[in-house]
Amino acid sequence: MKLIPPIRSLARACCLVCLLVPATVAAQQKVEVTNAWARATVPGQKVGGVYMDVRSPASARLVAASSPAAATAEIHHMRLENGVMKMSAVAGVDLPPGQTVKLAPGGYHVMLIDLKKPLATGDAVPVILTIEDDKKTRQTLEIKAEVRDVMGGKPAH
Repeated sequence: MKLIPPIRSLARACCLVCLLVPATVAAQQKVEVTNAWARATVPGQKVGGVYMDVRSPASARLVAASSPAAATAEIHHMRLENGVMKMSAVAGVDLPPGQTVKLAPGGYHVMLIDLKKPLATGDAVPVILTIEDDKKTRQTLEIKAEVRDVMGGKPAH
């Protein structure tokens, strides 16, 4: 059966849409952040930590962070080395597909450097995360981290 030109064009367009929709849906799947919190700081303290659980539906990497609450934000990792706890900035944190990666005290975390004011229990700290997928496409995700007391407990209500 021979299609007339307008119908042939429509058929091609429909085929193209059918091919692109799965790729678009996959690209729109979002990284999910839960349990975001920051430890309260004391007056004069210039750094603070932000912790969270991060889950990506596809292979990705947390590559950067920023916050209006601090001059700089970096991704850090703490580790025990020869009996000494060491902390250093890292280039990123891998997010394996479908797995929850915990950024927690004593491990990976977002370090806020040169805080503009103390982090007070009950406040919320905005943090912008930059996530990179396997194709090096970056997306940003803004979260709010609840500030908890110095010991990491939730504020009393």
